[in-house]
Amino acid sequence: MMKALSLRSLPLLLAGMITVCALAQDTETARTQPAPAGTAEKAAADEKAVTNKPTATDESAQTDKKDVVADPFAPNPPPGMKLVWGDEFNVDGRPAPGNWTYETGYVRNHEAQWYRPENAEVKDGCLVITAEHHKEPLPNPNPNPFARMFGGNDSPIEYTSACLITKGLHSFCYGRIEARIKAPLTEGSWPAFWTLGVSENWPSCGETDIFEYYKETVLANYYWSSDKGQWTPEGHSVKTELKTFRKDDPEWTDKFHVYAMDWDENRIAFSVDGRVVSDTSIAEVKNARYRSVENPFRQPHYLLVNLALGGECGGDVTAIEFPVRMYVDYVRVYQKSE
Repeated sequence: MMKALSLRSLPLLLAGMITVCALAQDTETARTQPAPAGTAEKAAADEKAVTNKPTATDESAQTDKKDVVADPFAPNPPPGMKLVWGDEFNVDGRPAPGNWTYETGYVRNHEAQWYRPENAEVKDGCLVITAEHHKEPLPNPNPNPFARMFGGNDSPIEYTSACLITKGLHSFCYGRIEARIKAPLTEGSWPAFWTLGVSENWPSCGETDIFEYYKETVLANYYWSSDKGQWTPEGHSVKTELKTFRKDDPEWTDKFHVYAMDWDENRIAFSVDGRVVSDTSIAEVKNARYRSVENPFRQPHYLLVNLALGGECGGDVTAIEFPVRMYVDYVRVYQKSE
């Protein structure tokens, strides 16, 4: 998902160098007043978007226990693994502060949105990230002409969204990391569920993109540092066009899907709804530049989930009918039982 010279984690690397940069913040990656929520029709459509998640009011909940069907979305550890961490987003309000913190501001890839916590909430059993268009731009509290050099933006705030991260709270090394997500797979949107290593600067820290979307394509990637330049990573990427998924289900883009990474010291496999889209060896991965971590996929990684707009890959934001929302049913991490 990272692009040379304008990549997800680039601002972190340079924050220490440019202390006046508006991008300085506690994250290695590289929404305060809400805009109108949109028309009643749009709100109804968004409410409908989450109706395929079971609730206590489902008809099945009124039946005798012997007739109740097991929740198909309950935690289901792979053989030999147990659930070690997760967020089911079952309590309405702000996301749990013990699980998540936030990126703020213009962060990377010359993206159009200003990240802020106000654009994330838990409602009806889902994390909801709302991307908004402010017809009357909000003032930029930290305008900085150097920001654009580092993948950011120094303009007034026309678009807002949210990026939640577990950095400093939870990190994991190996296991299965998965999330059930319904994202706006449209021109101009750039949603992602991904990880970054806790040590080294990007790309030497290592990056995995468990789910990424832009321009009619779902991607699964991982990156590390190369000898081609400081901000030019080495990596492996698998791209699947939406039309491939639509062959079996014409309404695929309107539904939740489980995006997962199975990871051990020798391999990384990505899957969508249990279908493996990539399974490759990481045993020989070596950073070309590093201080102490030669293979960045043999260290803990923290999680990120975000809804970006425009930028280097997202496309034309003016094509979006705002507001747009990304729904996350759950995030779970399984690891070996012993």
